[in-house]
Amino acid sequence: MSGGRRRLGRVWRRRGPLRTRLALSVTAAVALVAVGVCAAAFLVVRSALYEQLDLSLTQSARLAAQRNPGDAPGILAGECRFLAAPACAEVVPADPAKDPEPPGQLPVDPAAREVAAGRKAPYYTNITVAGFPARMLTTDYAKGRALQVALRADTVEDGIEEAARWLVLTAAAGVLLAALLGYWVSRTGLAPVARLTATAERIAATRDARHRIELPPPGREDEITRLATSFNTMLGELEQSIAAQRQLVADASHELRTPLTALRTNAELLARADRLTPDQRERASAALGRQLREVTGLVNDLIELARDEEPRPLVEQVALGALVEHCAQAARTHWPAVPFHVHVPAEPVVVAGVPARLSRLLGNLFDNAAKFGRDGLPVEVELVAGVPGGRGPELTVRDHGPGIAPADLPHVFDRFYRAGAARALPGSGLGLAMARQIARAHSAELTAEAAPGGGALFRLSFP
Repeated sequence: MSGGRRRLGRVWRRRGPLRTRLALSVTAAVALVAVGVCAAAFLVVRSALYEQLDLSLTQSARLAAQRNPGDAPGILAGECRFLAAPACAEVVPADPAKDPEPPGQLPVDPAAREVAAGRKAPYYTNITVAGFPARMLTTDYAKGRALQVALRADTVEDGIEEAARWLVLTAAAGVLLAALLGYWVSRTGLAPVARLTATAERIAATRDARHRIELPPPGREDEITRLATSFNTMLGELEQSIAAQRQLVADASHELRTPLTALRTNAELLARADRLTPDQRERASAALGRQLREVTGLVNDLIELARDEEPRPLVEQVALGALVEHCAQAARTHWPAVPFHVHVPAEPVVVAGVPARLSRLLGNLFDNAAKFGRDGLPVEVELVAGVPGGRGPELTVRDHGPGIAPADLPHVFDRFYRAGAARALPGSGLGLAMARQIARAHSAELTAEAAPGGGALFRLSFP
């Protein structure tokens, strides 16, 4: 049964509402302190009242000993049944055979005989005399005799009971205040969490990531505020991601509209091939094939750009010099009118990466340089093993074309961005965006700048 209760308690601690658990924890802590303080105060008051009564008993015993030194066993003074009477006193012999007749009103125990015989120190006891509570002091008196002095303790007991009642009421008020304080703390302390939860639920319901959690004024930051700030930062990143996704879809729709329209036009034209001359059919068929290749390349580029990360299991050590030579040879095949001058170091240059992805990066850079270069002027490709400053290998690709206008330079790597001078050239505007994405996936940096003497210079720096 106890095991079941323990399991139930563990389940409640794990699944109970955080606000309720926090309120109960604060209540229990404050209530424990309040009860502890009240209990300590009760003990202090009780000790103080008895200490005052014991002091009166000591003074009464001293007076009785001074007035009646060496008296025989028996009653010395007082009537213990009266509250206002002075202390009653009796002399107790060490030998029970010497007890007076009739015996006194105060009880005599073996410890009192020990005090009379000098074998025990004086002591205090609580007794009942004539049905009333009393306090008695047993102390040494003369040789073979002890003195017992008693006082009514009604006032002390009443004071202790009254103190106990007030302290119980105080403890109850403290527990109630602790409960209210725990409830207040749980509400105010978890208010940012509640706002965070409400914001998350609202975003989940509306799919609108523009909502933010309201933060307190500067200077009042705490752990919950930092959590809310982190959540707002995450919402900002999510909003940017959604905006980028929507922009990608909008740009892709815009870029696909023209080639799809041309495809439909050529397809409809070929559907009436019997009305066309053989030369017209051949041109329409060639145009259809070319547009199909453009659409296929555009879709493939979109798929590549939509990937969030590179396939890490395929990472291996890549000989960058050999890969540059291979990609340059492929570019010479695609662009026979453009000479490619490649300079790679004699020593091997090795980087960690995915060969297929690096080939795509280099191919896009070479195609871009060839497309914008001037006929007859070379594309200069240079690979260095290391550069000053402790950085890794660096590849530069330079063309001798019109270069990049200062207004276009910040947007060169944006998706679907095409400068005004490049509107009439083939391409989708995704090649450089894909190249930068692949570079970042390999912890490399791809930048563009104006080349000295004209043209554009792309710099790929590995870590």
